[in-house]
Amino acid sequence: MPRPLVAIPARFSQSASALRYQAIVNARALSEAVLRAGGEPLTVHPWAPGGVADAAEVADRMAFADAVLLPGGGDLAPSTYGEVSAHDEVYDVDPEQDAFDLAVAAWAFAAGVPVLAICRGAQVVNVALGGALEQHMDSPHRHHVDTVTISDDVLAGVVGATTIEASCYHHQCITRLGTGLEVAATAVDGTVEAVAAPGRPGWFVGVQWHPEDTAHEDAGQQALFDALVTAARAR
Repeated sequence: MPRPLVAIPARFSQSASALRYQAIVNARALSEAVLRAGGEPLTVHPWAPGGVADAAEVADRMAFADAVLLPGGGDLAPSTYGEVSAHDEVYDVDPEQDAFDLAVAAWAFAAGVPVLAICRGAQVVNVALGGALEQHMDSPHRHHVDTVTISDDVLAGVVGATTIEASCYHHQCITRLGTGLEVAATAVDGTVEAVAAPGRPGWFVGVQWHPEDTAHEDAGQQALFDALVTAARAR
């Protein structure tokens, strides 16, 4: 049976040691987690010249995908969720990256394609659905392992527990939920660490933490990638 194709929008990188010029990249740990799950990870080049994505073109380019994995990365521009000024700690904003990721999220939700959204990816989904973010947390969760309490039955069923140790690296978090989203898990300090979309056709989980960090040794974290590929195969 062919492996389901899991599309992962790339991240722009100003440098990569193996290349002479700017690069598009994805985390090796992400790809390997998808491979372990039985999927085929495919990097997709973000394309939104001038910071404007053509929705029809994005739909045409993404039509091959059996599932979408929206990865972590730099910050979304505050303007994407209606804020005029940016906090000094906002970093690595790229209008083309933002426009493409938001268009992919909107397409995937409209098409009912299975989606796993990680860190920035969960924020992208939230903003694409009309939600908002805190630009900089008073106590950022960087290089931080947190005990996350899961309130969503689907997510708890996937990871096999109602609490989980999560590897976090974020200084922003969801404040206003996007349309159709619900809180699925929270950190000890109340930060939203996962979202679900119970009314949506098609599987979806959005986590603020980085399951790929420990998926190679933690069955609960790997289970998120397994569930994505299982949903992709069932389409």
